[in-house]
Amino acid sequence: MIRGCRAGRTDYPGRVILGVDTSLGSAVGLIGHDGRTLAEVSQGGHLGHAEAIGTLLEQVLAAGSEDEDPLTHVAAGMGPGPFTGLRIGIAAARAFALGRDVPVIAVPSHHAAALAVIEGEHPPQHPFAILTDARRRETAVTVYEGIDVDGIPHAVVDTVLVPQADVDRKLGALRRFEVTGISGAAVARVARRAVAAGRTLTGSEPLYLRPPDALVPAAPKKVGS
Repeated sequence: MIRGCRAGRTDYPGRVILGVDTSLGSAVGLIGHDGRTLAEVSQGGHLGHAEAIGTLLEQVLAAGSEDEDPLTHVAAGMGPGPFTGLRIGIAAARAFALGRDVPVIAVPSHHAAALAVIEGEHPPQHPFAILTDARRRETAVTVYEGIDVDGIPHAVVDTVLVPQADVDRKLGALRRFEVTGISGAAVARVARRAVAAGRTLTGSEPLYLRPPDALVPAAPKKVGS
């Protein structure tokens, strides 16, 4: 693995990939066999994922040119993100992939944000941090340094939760990017590179970073005779 390399491989085989992410807002994007974004829509906010995701899928598929190049994969953003919203996007991605009989590629959502930064007009020359609002006065932080030989953002510090009041102290002078939305097309582009390299980027379980609010009730106490 080459740390800090921004000139990794570019010969990614042609695939048409749908990217879905609900780690922050709701986002869906479709990329073509040449990696171009065919269509992309999103809706901000932590709420309303279940109401929005179906409409966003319809809009992207209607705007994309999937008729000529059939869908080959669905990429699901796996977080970090809130429990309920994150599960809605992952479930939608899995259900859609099942209906199309195509595989699901799990992608850390911060990887997509990092790729968008790296491929921007002024890519960082040194390690940088991706920050997303984890709510409850906490921030989810992942530190990256360029891309690896497969063109995938290289995480040098895995995602952690940091109290918002401690972010400046923890990160110091490290350049940071506060992200308010994840691009569905960027999720798809990361997946495209992972598929080309034969890599699994994360497991099938979402990255929650904290347990859900809803807990399984404890067994009732036995009443003595």
